Amino acid sequence: MVNSLFYKRLYEWYEIHHRVLPWRETENAYYIWLSEIILQQTRVAQGIEYYVRFISRWPKIEELAAADESDVLREWQGLGYYSRARNLHKAAKQIIESQKSKVESGQQDTFCFPNTFEDIRSLPGIGDYTAGAIASFAYNQPYAAMDGNVYRVIARLMDIDEVFDTSAGKKLFHSRLEELLDRENARLFNSAIMEFGALQCTPNLGDNCINCPLQNYCAAYAHGTADLLPVRKPRPKVRERWFDYHVYIKDVYTLIRRREDKDIWYHLYEFPCQEYEKAPSDNPQCALSLTHVLSHQRIHARFIIHKVSQLPEIKDAFCVSWQELDDFALSRLTLRALSLISH
Repeated sequence: MVNSLFYKRLYEWYEIHHRVLPWRETENAYYIWLSEIILQQTRVAQGIEYYVRFISRWPKIEELAAADESDVLREWQGLGYYSRARNLHKAAKQIIESQKSKVESGQQDTFCFPNTFEDIRSLPGIGDYTAGAIASFAYNQPYAAMDGNVYRVIARLMDIDEVFDTSAGKKLFHSRLEELLDRENARLFNSAIMEFGALQCTPNLGDNCINCPLQNYCAAYAHGTADLLPVRKPRPKVRERWFDYHVYIKDVYTLIRRREDKDIWYHLYEFPCQEYEKAPSDNPQCALSLTHVLSHQRIHARFIIHKVSQLPEIKDAFCVSWQELDDFALSRLTLRALSLISH
């Protein structure tokens, strides 16, 4: 299927239609790594703001490594999947620790992001596919970059009706992408095919197939199956959870605590919380009810307001002013509640 004309058409399309994105304007491996981690589970439009914020606050990897985890989580606030931020911080510290002796002895001038697939892959929070993407975008090394958009393009180009989001499916699709990869121009190829999936070969095709520059190479178009692909495994059952948050208000002060259990929102701050195995039957006054949906969980939360003359003593909770809440990394659910609570 692959020939020079395929690449020519793909690259011509990319040259005309691609979006100008800040991480495409640099070969700084540290910045590219930041963008790849931010864009996992995050839309590009939302990710740009966070990318700019991170490189503005921590323009060098040693500065990110020296930051407090709480500050990193605070900058990540609102993106969700906070393990990404924790692993980002761990990886930065790991890189600095591994190079400290060379920098201090003068063997190298500065701290650098790793430049081999193996060293990139060894970092916390990075798998084979992310390591390949960073190696190709930062160093033009011949590795394929796979995201959700690329799964869709490969499924349609090759008319693959195998489920793509399983371990076996990911291996199959990655092997097909490796066959397609332009090894001489890996950076350009990966950028182009990812953008092609984002803008042209979209979930809802409409007239996109009719105007597609790769139409002659697309098996799904020839077979009339493009709208059926890719095939996803059934969604897991959503877990229902019930939380009561107790919002104590004394003048301009309240109580918060940090989540320490290895669960959702680990190391984020929240109001004192009690979880129930099933929906509570009581109906407290001065309560704000919110439902918050995560990937596999649905949180039914009540924020119960207590206006008190003295803040109670609660294990692991501490007093802050309402104004100081902006200094802490809070879950999106807590931020939603704060926007609605009148204090």
